[in-house]
Amino acid sequence: MEFLAQFIDVVLHVDKYLALLLAQYGTWLYVILFLVVFCETGLVVTPFLPGDSLLFVAGALAATSGGTFRIEIVIAVLLAAAILGDNTNYWIGRWAGKRILAWGETSRLFNRKAFDLTHAYYEKHGGKTMLVARFMPFVRTFAPFVAGVARMSYPRYFAFDLAGAFLWVFSLCLAGYWFGNIPWVRANLSLIIYGTIALSLLPLFLAWLRHRLAPKVS
Repeated sequence: MEFLAQFIDVVLHVDKYLALLLAQYGTWLYVILFLVVFCETGLVVTPFLPGDSLLFVAGALAATSGGTFRIEIVIAVLLAAAILGDNTNYWIGRWAGKRILAWGETSRLFNRKAFDLTHAYYEKHGGKTMLVARFMPFVRTFAPFVAGVARMSYPRYFAFDLAGAFLWVFSLCLAGYWFGNIPWVRANLSLIIYGTIALSLLPLFLAWLRHRLAPKVS
């Protein structure tokens, strides 16, 4: 029972155990990182796995490993995991969406209008949604699935998802590599990440506010 509790703790907080895992498993840590990020982004049932903090700590570990754990390989592995995970999640959503539509043809419980509105929203705002969702825990896991269910155009989805993956992995891994071993930064990682998200959303909020306050033309 104690072993099971310890195993669950390592899985849920793998970011805190990276240095220990590197010492025990060496370069197999790349495989562990790939699996965690793939599951966190690719399986709608595992949004609780670490994402942002894992990338940041992996970058910080690469800076202090003396070349054992290389930042360029970390970035390549995590990029592949993020892109493959999101696209797996999208196609699971597409598969589920087909069955929802088929079920809706015979069920009075199905709200076709809500489904069509979701599809229209993702066609219009899906790109921005995917970019912002990349930096938001839990939302990051569900957004690709909902995009698939809503049947967002795949070329459009893939383009924005690719851009989001590059922004997410490069920004957090390099931030960890350059600043992750500063005690204050490490202690306030969540605050820094959410502050970055708030700054990125500020232009959208100001544009919405201007639209709301603009005089109505009769």
